[in-house]
Amino acid sequence: MYDLVVSGGQIVTPEGVFTGDVLVQDGKIAAVTCGESGAPARQSIQAAGRFVFPGAIDVHAHLNDPGFTWRETFGHATRAAAAGGVTTIVDMPLQNEPALTTVELFDRKNSIVGPQAAVDFAFWGGLTENNLADLEGLHAKGAPAFKVFVGPVSPDYQTLNMGVIRQAMGIVKRFDGLIGFHAEDYSIIKRGEKLAIEAGKTGRRDFLDSRPVVAELVAVASLIELSKESGVRIHICHVSHPDVAEMISQSQKEGVRITAETCSHYLVFTEDDLLEKGTLFKCAPPLRTKEARERLWRYVADGTLSCVASDHSPCREDEKSEEKGVFSAWGGISGIQSLVQAFYSGARQRGYDEVMVASRLSEGPAKVFRLWGQKGAILPGFDADLFLLDPEESWTIRAEDLLYLNQLSAFVGLCGKGAVKTTIRRGQVVWDGEKIVFPSGGQLVTPVLSKN
Repeated sequence: MYDLVVSGGQIVTPEGVFTGDVLVQDGKIAAVTCGESGAPARQSIQAAGRFVFPGAIDVHAHLNDPGFTWRETFGHATRAAAAGGVTTIVDMPLQNEPALTTVELFDRKNSIVGPQAAVDFAFWGGLTENNLADLEGLHAKGAPAFKVFVGPVSPDYQTLNMGVIRQAMGIVKRFDGLIGFHAEDYSIIKRGEKLAIEAGKTGRRDFLDSRPVVAELVAVASLIELSKESGVRIHICHVSHPDVAEMISQSQKEGVRITAETCSHYLVFTEDDLLEKGTLFKCAPPLRTKEARERLWRYVADGTLSCVASDHSPCREDEKSEEKGVFSAWGGISGIQSLVQAFYSGARQRGYDEVMVASRLSEGPAKVFRLWGQKGAILPGFDADLFLLDPEESWTIRAEDLLYLNQLSAFVGLCGKGAVKTTIRRGQVVWDGEKIVFPSGGQLVTPVLSKN
């Protein structure tokens, strides 16, 4: 007898969609059948009329715990993730106090946040000028990637120049690790900010102008050249513009070991949202034009951008205040609970299918971060991480439905179609469509260390 059967749903696999059953034993997918199996199980979920997706993997989230829990706790964030169909999170090393830069801090963070986790999780390792000797140990401990800021960053972290990055690449290459980059040129942005503030130009348009697309292009071009020289794997975080994606696409064709992601807010919103509605829509890189947004979708569809993430970055309402100008307002968007529904609805509106959605939310992230084999697809032997989606259910995001500690988000008010009805983590229902059933039980996930 199986532990769980998810029966009669439209199962989304890398090869296509078909009606069948997912059979679960001991938290793993035991079998996937074409057609209903009639297999006996301790628990059965009828999924007729719903798509059965592999659980989403959000590879870019700032959960603020430990250290900044007045913005959000790990418990709040992972419950929100579960409600949105996300079953694994790769949490960033900053907006933590202290930033995760050593093996000891890795263990400390796990001991604090692990008991709160509603979904599975992994930890990005920090990469600063001061912890180069710690990188190999962090990799062995289970950090699937290391985060570098080329552009400006909050005081709890550190911007690196290309010399330090080149040195770090030489270290990371030894164990074939992955370095992820916030890729905006520091000098272009800081000069733009300085000139704007000195001229008393501290409005919404001034912020957008201070972070031009060329800042992304210059940073990514330099990182590509360093990757070519070293052969190290690099990952460009939150690509905001199709011109940047095109540069990445050409490099991929040339054999550069580069992957990239974009975020749901770049695929849904535009700079007009910031200009008209305010700093709830402030993020970095900033939102771009409507034309850029539509072209960016093409690079998601063709796989240049193999991951779609949330870059979830919560804050209190007062931190988004424009009282001292837009430059002083917090630059982040809360979006982990809305990631799946916003991306699915946007993809559907543009004619993209469920296989593409699963590829960018699950398969791509699992392969880039070397969780494939454990996570990322509905295949025998993989963890039984699933979400069931009703493609015909319309929704409007409301603040009161968000499970964040601070229930504010740029996504409030967004309407679409395609609602997450059930989320299953390693064979256990975590979200039943109305409430969180199991608020804990998430586990630390570490990558397969062998090379792709």
